[in-house]
Amino acid sequence: MARKLDALFGRKLDSIFRRKSKSSKFGSLSKLAVSRIAILKNKTQVRFDQAKSDVIQLLNLGHQERALLRVEHVIKNQNMVDVYAMMEDYLHFLNDRIVQLETNKECPDELKEAVSSLIFASSRCGEFPELQEIRGDFVSRFGKQIAACAVELRSNCGVNPKIIQKFSTTQASLESRKKLLKDIASENGIVLHLEEDAPLVATGTKLLHYKNEYNSVCNVEIEA
Repeated sequence: MARKLDALFGRKLDSIFRRKSKSSKFGSLSKLAVSRIAILKNKTQVRFDQAKSDVIQLLNLGHQERALLRVEHVIKNQNMVDVYAMMEDYLHFLNDRIVQLETNKECPDELKEAVSSLIFASSRCGEFPELQEIRGDFVSRFGKQIAACAVELRSNCGVNPKIIQKFSTTQASLESRKKLLKDIASENGIVLHLEEDAPLVATGTKLLHYKNEYNSVCNVEIEA
C-alpha cells in the first residue's frame, strides 16, 4: 500500500514539475519574443518612415503616379507594425493566464485566439526564432492539430481575421492606396490631381480571390 502511495505521489510530482517546466519555458520564450518584437518593430518602423518619405518626395516632384505605386510599401510596413503590436498583446495576454496554459491538455476557448494567431504568425515570420519555439511549445501542450488548423486556416481555426488580413500578400486596392496618398498629401499641404474614376488595375481578381478565401475560412466579411 505504501509503495502504491509513493508511486502515485511520485507521478503527481512528475506531472507538476513537467507543467512548471513547460510554463517556465513559455514565460522565458515570451519575454525573449517581446524583446525580439521591439527590434523587428523598430526596423519595420524605419522602413515605414522611409517609404512615406519617398512618397512625399515624389509628390513634391509632381510624380503622383509613381507615388501611388510607392504608397504600397507604406501600407505593407504599417501592416507589419500592426502585426507586431498584436503579437505582443497576445504574449502578454497569455503570460497573465499562465496557469490556464499549464493546467489544460486542450487549449481553453479563452486562449484559442491568442494561441492560434501566434501559431499562424509563426508560419509567416521567418526571422523570428523565438516565435517558432513558442509554436513548438503550444504543440507539445495541445497537440499538432491546433497548429495544423491555424497554419492552414481551417474552419473555426481561431486565428484573428485582422491578423490574416495584415499578413496578406495581396496588393492593396487602388481605392485604399488613393486614400492613403490623399492623407499623406493633405498632411504635407500637397494638392493632388488624381483621376477619381480610374478603373481598378489588375488587382481586382486577386482581391476577389482573397475575399472569397478569407470568408470561407473565417466567415468574416471584408470590404475589398
